[in-house]
Parts: sequence; structure tokens; C-alpha cells
Amino acid sequence: MELIPGLPNDIARECLIRVPYNDFSNIASTCKNWKLEIQLPEFFRHRRAAGCSKHVVVMTQSRVDPDRDSGLKCQALPVYRLVLFEPDTGDWCEMPPVPGCSDGLPVFCQVVRVGLNVVVMGGLDPDTFDVRNEVYVYNFLSATWRHGTDMPGVKRVFFGCASDSDRMVFVAGGHDSEKNALRSAMAYDVDTNKWVQLPDMERERDECKGIFHLGKFHVIGGYCTDRQGQFVSSAELFDVAMWQWKPLQENLLSHATCPRTCTVADGALHMCQGGDVAKLEANTWKPVAELPGEVCNTALVATWEDKLLVIGSSNFGEPHTTYVLNLQNYTWTRIKPTDEHSGYVQSGCYIEL
Repeated sequence: MELIPGLPNDIARECLIRVPYNDFSNIASTCKNWKLEIQLPEFFRHRRAAGCSKHVVVMTQSRVDPDRDSGLKCQALPVYRLVLFEPDTGDWCEMPPVPGCSDGLPVFCQVVRVGLNVVVMGGLDPDTFDVRNEVYVYNFLSATWRHGTDMPGVKRVFFGCASDSDRMVFVAGGHDSEKNALRSAMAYDVDTNKWVQLPDMERERDECKGIFHLGKFHVIGGYCTDRQGQFVSSAELFDVAMWQWKPLQENLLSHATCPRTCTVADGALHMCQGGDVAKLEANTWKPVAELPGEVCNTALVATWEDKLLVIGSSNFGEPHTTYVLNLQNYTWTRIKPTDEHSGYVQSGCYIEL
């Protein structure tokens, strides 16, 4: 078959890999052969090797209303939408609205990347603040949303979640509609659209942080029902190959604190704490870079290759701004967002397109 009439297929592929990711759906709808081509894993390996792939951060961010008298202000009751941010170019754009959420996303919903999909799950109804259990999946090849299978069991919020980046999303902890902290855990297969139950964790973990690293689902920190807001420093690791939890890891964090900024960057655990970015080395947290004052109230941390992106503000209620830390020389680059994209950020993930 000829991908482009009159051209050798290797030349045609060089053309296709250079198409912007926001035109993937146009490629897929142009002809069957192009659709099959961009669905191959080799297409994206070739695109990456040629330096044509893009680093993209997907995040839930509140809309900002312009106020001529006192500058830009976030709404008293923020309305959240999904936005795309390319840190290499500083470009921002808004994603198509989630079905049924054109007036705003569920508050505190979680966003994770699975393959070439973004999964949005859970959160609180923006009008009633009831706990939601819906799951929505956006595919970048087709540029379409689909309603996945709702999260089973009790409706939960403030849970930890992470993806193996291939096809599974792991969920653990959080609290139910009565604010009871949970020990239960489960996993969602994006390809089959099915949930499977995991064994319970050893401890209840509300407001925990989920990270997937080296074949294990890490559930970090959180707190139990009778100690609301009193975070613990321990973590639990689920070994996917063995399908079981490893022994409880006490004192993973240097002190009991909110774990929301924990992430794996450049192969090691990092987090923002005490005004610094710290790295876990041999069970000891070592400061590696001072956190810029403009993002000391950190909302989101994302990573790719040897970069660490931090979005936050100087104080609660201030516009959010963005910095990128080079983990090779520990230098910061400031990226000023557009006024329209300086609202609160609640969750997000990185995806390479």
C-alpha cells in the first residue's frame, strides 16, 4: 500500500510524524491506511526519535474573570475546565468539554494519563458537592470523549490514583460521602473498560498521593478517619506482578505532611517541602533547589525526562504561575501564563504526544 501516492512509504512516514498532535483526528479520518499507521506503536517511537513529539501537561484549572478595577480574579466558586499546556513553547489551549460537564468539571476530580488517553474520574458535583463516581476517557487519536465504567463500590473523593502509563489506572483510599477514610483499592483497565478489586491496604488513607514507579503502585501519606487532617509519613506499595501489597513502609516522608507534591522525577522520588525541592536519596530527603517564592504555595508538580514543572502561587488566592526546574543543573525557568490561564490548578498529568 502507498501511504501517499507517488512517494515511498518511508518518506510518507516522515511527513506523517510531523503532523501536530491536534491534527491526529484529521489524519485518522482521512483514510484507513493513515489511521492504521498512527495507531502503531512504531509511529510514536519514530516520532519521538525524530524529535517531533511534544511535551504536554493536561490539568484542571479554574476560569478567570477579568475585573478592570482590580485586575484578574478567580471566581468565588471556581468553575474548572481541562487545559493543555506545552512547557517547551509556553502555549496554552482548552480541551473539548467533558460530556455533561460543559458548565464545569467536578471539583477535585483526578486526571491521569493512560497511553494516548486522558482519564478524568471522581470529584464533587460543582452545584451540590455530592460525591461523583463517573469516569471519562479522552483519546487524542480520535479527539473524542467516551463515558467509561463508573467507579464501583462506595463513592469516594480525595483518593490516590496513578497509571502504569499503558492501560491501567490504580485507585486507593480517599473518603466516602460520610467522610470515613478508606482502605480499599481497585484498578481500571482502560482498554476493556472494566474495574478489578485490589486487596485492602493495611491502613485508611484519606488525601493520600498515588504514584506508579518500577511496577509498583505507591500510596503515600494520608490520614485515618479519627485523625482528620493529621497526615502520616508512611506509605504502602502494591506489587502489580505479585498482585499483593508489600510490607508497610514507615517514615517514607521526612515528616508527616500533605503528600500532594510527591512525584517521581529522573528516576527518584521528589517533593516540594519547606521552601525547597527535595530528593529522596538512601532514605534521606535532600534539598536540591530552592523553590521560587512565586510557586511556594504549590498546586501541581509534573515531570518528564530531566525536567520538573511546578505550578503554584505566592499566597492562597493569588494567580498561579509556572516554573520548570532542570534536574541536571538545578536551574529554574519561569514561564508566565496568559492571564486566561492563571487560575487555580487542582490536578493534572503529563503526556508525550
